[in-house]
Amino acid sequence: MSDEFTISAPAPYAVTEAEREAIRAAIDLDEITSLALELGNIPSPSRSEAAASQFVFDWMEKEGFNPRSVGATPERLNVIGEYGGHAEGKNLLFTAHLDTESPTWDPDLDPMKYRAATLANKEWLNCWLEDGVLYGYPITNDRGPMTCFMMAAKALRKAGIELAGKLYLTACPGEIGPEPMEERSGVQYMGKDIGAHYLFHHGGVSPDFAIAAEGTDFGLTWQGCGYVVFRIRILGQGVFTPILDVPEEIRNHPNPIYRLGAVLEALHHWGRSYETRHRYEAEGGISIPKVQIDSIRGGIPFSFGAGTEVCALYLEAGLTPKQKAADVQHELTALLRTLDIEDFEIEPLVVRHGFEANASDVQPLVAAVADATKLTTGETLQRANPVYSSMWRDQNVFNMQRIPAVTTGMRRWRPAPADLKTSAEIYALTALAICGRAPENIVKKPNTAVYGDDPF
Repeated sequence: MSDEFTISAPAPYAVTEAEREAIRAAIDLDEITSLALELGNIPSPSRSEAAASQFVFDWMEKEGFNPRSVGATPERLNVIGEYGGHAEGKNLLFTAHLDTESPTWDPDLDPMKYRAATLANKEWLNCWLEDGVLYGYPITNDRGPMTCFMMAAKALRKAGIELAGKLYLTACPGEIGPEPMEERSGVQYMGKDIGAHYLFHHGGVSPDFAIAAEGTDFGLTWQGCGYVVFRIRILGQGVFTPILDVPEEIRNHPNPIYRLGAVLEALHHWGRSYETRHRYEAEGGISIPKVQIDSIRGGIPFSFGAGTEVCALYLEAGLTPKQKAADVQHELTALLRTLDIEDFEIEPLVVRHGFEANASDVQPLVAAVADATKLTTGETLQRANPVYSSMWRDQNVFNMQRIPAVTTGMRRWRPAPADLKTSAEIYALTALAICGRAPENIVKKPNTAVYGDDPF
């Protein structure tokens, strides 16, 4: 299958050369770079998005995009701005996430996962321009793409282009995570449920199409993987160390930690087979569901002396749009039953299915992005690299709700300021092509009540 898209339906509105030039002229390279750095340098790890959320709200208010905030908790708010909506036209929603992947910054937890040098990497929280490229994880994922659609909306306004349909600009917490699990559960540990999910249901938005603004190296996909996290408990016997009769064969040891070798090897081979057997290729992208053990727990370190009866593995498996978590659990259960272990329990602690847009319904949006890409770069729009359709992206939220959605955006790794400007131009042209331009004679004007000569 070719990486070029076959477009079967046009975008609702044909952008003119004059409009393209006006939009291009309205995007300032220094301004977009400065905004990306300012927004990117606000510390915003998962569960600590408040300052970044407030910055986006203030920027939208200053720029005239009438923002509002909605959230499951006051500390983790979604921000929604609006532009257009002056006539009959399709509505387009842009979304990006405020949180950035990072350590937990809990001094008791982080050393269990990270080396000291990794924790010291300043790119977790800081962004800067060096040798013509932008550094810092917050810009890469995901406040760089967020900056691009913010500046795209500003470019439309600066160029004097009023939209017929409504353009929603949304910034969400929690897309990266975490997920409530074990002793760290409850609303305070929620991730995706309080972000775009919450915004869709409670944010006052009604899009016809949606774009999850993420770095995709300017490719596009309309499908994404979900995931399931299984807790696999290997069960055995606790024996007081001084009376332990150590067996010759490790598989006969009563402590389930000693059985991990066979379990890990079986899961490794199963995982390699899993991603091949469940690879899903469609017009909207290629999804390759990967498997990895994220954590192992066994026993209580300070309560030693008798080994442990339980050793738990936390296994993450990707789910393509064609898979169900139950099917994966059946596979794992059958595999574990073939192993020489005393007993086991398996339970899915987190389940998020993958989704894809209806291939026909998404065509106008794909056409709009394809036209915008050609006008801006001279290049033909390509299907995104499979890695971008093999992970969770918030287009899943909208495709789940039958809103045709794609993910597309700037260069993912080490983008240059010019990449942000190019992406902003593509987003602005796409918004115009989807929403359409409102006739000047019907653009709504603010109401002003007048008493005598003075506005009230």
